[in-house]
Amino acid sequence: MTDKPDDTESQAAIERTRQAVTRYANAWLAGDRTALAACYHDDFTLHYFGSNPLAGDHRGKMAALAILAEFTRRTSRKLLGIIDIMAGPERGALLVRERFERDGKAKEFERLLVYAVRDGLLWECWVWDQDQAAVDAYLA
Repeated sequence: MTDKPDDTESQAAIERTRQAVTRYANAWLAGDRTALAACYHDDFTLHYFGSNPLAGDHRGKMAALAILAEFTRRTSRKLLGIIDIMAGPERGALLVRERFERDGKAKEFERLLVYAVRDGLLWECWVWDQDQAAVDAYLA
């Protein structure tokens, strides 16, 4: 039995997505900021949801990196682990567990980060939080 050309193409797209998301996950786990930044496409767009000062669409790699840095500053976020890496032909995703801390209070969250990949790099990201209201409070 042979694969249809569209099946082979779909499997190749899934593998490209998996490689890009896994490369990012490994850099994040290693705490390698340079490698993390190298995973983003220059035209990267970050979509943060919620009702907080950082919510919205942040277009361009530099704008996204600035928002990510501000997010980290406000939450003292720490990656506790990557629960799952998912990949399909059009999107990849990381389900992660992070710890936020502010004013002596800490809380753990599961977060889903969904990525579109272009040219082997993360091109777009949508971030869904387990408890958006609590995340908003950390960012206020």
